[in-house]
Amino acid sequence: IMRNLLMCVALVFPLCLNGCSKDPKERLQGKWGGQTVKQIDESQKAEATTWAQGVRFEFDKNKMTVSLPSDQPRSGDFDIEDVSGDKLTVRVARESGGSDTAALRFEGSKLVWDVGSGREVVMTRVD
Repeated sequence: IMRNLLMCVALVFPLCLNGCSKDPKERLQGKWGGQTVKQIDESQKAEATTWAQGVRFEFDKNKMTVSLPSDQPRSGDFDIEDVSGDKLTVRVARESGGSDTAALRFEGSKLVWDVGSGREVVMTRVD
């Protein structure tokens, strides 16, 4: 039993190191597309889901581009202000000055954006 346990640890530990070694900024890199909305009233779910499916986030090195339905894409340099487990707060500089923040969290292979009032847009990689 001890030999099997040691073999299991020997096989799993390198995988954990590889998967756990990415910092949050690395994990964000790439393109994310909205799929659905959590915590939405059933009467608004269809419209909200259609809107969510038009949401795109792209993280390219230090730049974040946000594309929302019926709005021009906006890009700016971003920094991660706070990390707590899989939760993070991202601050994005506006080209016109000032900045915006976004509360995000990783949920397995998904990225979840807290849009306020308890509602969340669930995103998956699209690249």
